[in-house]
Amino acid sequence: MREGLLHHVEIYVTNLEQSESFWGWFLEEIGYQSYQKWEEGQSWKVGEIYLVFVQVENKYLDVPYHRKRTGLNHLAFHASSRERVDEMTRMLKERGINILYENQHPFAGGDEYYAVYFEDPDRIKVEFVAPPL
Repeated sequence: MREGLLHHVEIYVTNLEQSESFWGWFLEEIGYQSYQKWEEGQSWKVGEIYLVFVQVENKYLDVPYHRKRTGLNHLAFHASSRERVDEMTRMLKERGINILYENQHPFAGGDEYYAVYFEDPDRIKVEFVAPPL
């Protein structure tokens, strides 16, 4: 194992069922496999890295997530190609998932940066980005 690689990321969600549906589809589409499941959570793993989603306790639901507050802004995932970004964009739209910066898509990150940006059920921004040409 290479020192410094991420081991896992744990994200608390407001509705575990919705998050499992959203993240399960997306993560499995890009090569993750279901890893652990328990009453309050679910994880998916690729290689030695895994993502964990846990149901937030009711007493902490009073302040909703916002990516502009302190904490996580977004998660970005590598895509194998620009064509794969286009394919993912079509699949996201078919699922009714909100595409961010649609008026600038797929160059919202700049003229050389090809990606699709979208949101999970808690409005956490997700990015799927092609390698540079």
